[in-house]
Amino acid sequence: MSSRAPGTTEPADQNILAGALGVALDPGLLQRALTHRSYAYEHGGLPHNERLEFLGDAVLGLVVTDTLYRAHPDLSEGKLAKLRASVVNMRALADIARTVGPTGLGAFVRLGRGEEATGGRDKSSILADTLESLLGAIYLDNGVEEAARVIHDLFDDLMHAAANLGVGLDWKTSLQELTAERGLGVPEYLMSAEGPDHAKMFTARAIIAGRTFEPCTGRSKKEAEQVAAENAWRAIVAGDAEVS
Repeated sequence: MSSRAPGTTEPADQNILAGALGVALDPGLLQRALTHRSYAYEHGGLPHNERLEFLGDAVLGLVVTDTLYRAHPDLSEGKLAKLRASVVNMRALADIARTVGPTGLGAFVRLGRGEEATGGRDKSSILADTLESLLGAIYLDNGVEEAARVIHDLFDDLMHAAANLGVGLDWKTSLQELTAERGLGVPEYLMSAEGPDHAKMFTARAIIAGRTFEPCTGRSKKEAEQVAAENAWRAIVAGDAEVS
């Protein structure tokens, strides 16, 4: 059961989140990690989580890179980079964030009224950013070893699955190989962008044999196209796509 009162925008008790992760965190630091800029701006410019997000992104990248480097001594730098990208991207982080705590990380985020009204608690960009800010807070308050433990708890299954799913190392290449094999031509991508330069979000749609697939978002053009390619690849393989 959610700790958030019905009909309000109050987030769930952050102590539940810390307990679920098995970490002791300074309450003020944890609150900052869970404060989206929309909430901060609506409350007189409170500190928000973007600096912690910046730090957490680096900590996550280091731990994942170190793990993959040690686990795969046979892989080249390029393949390691692709493997890391399949683990550390907005979609993957958001999916993991939805498993954090009893109700998912979104229940604990402090959001402004506008973001709350438009489904911000399950918005992939907000979930991914908040997870990174939370990892940054854990690193600051508990050090790199505890941060690494939490990262391994959350990401080890994904790293293992990504290593076994060779096709996932480069979804655009895999999609192009699949469409060539099935005589569907070369995939094309429609790209759009929105938001300020420091927080721009990109949306890509894969187009195959005249069919436009659902839009997919990312924090870079490359990430958005990779997610769009993965989405189209899975749809075609599963037979969900009527492409001929």
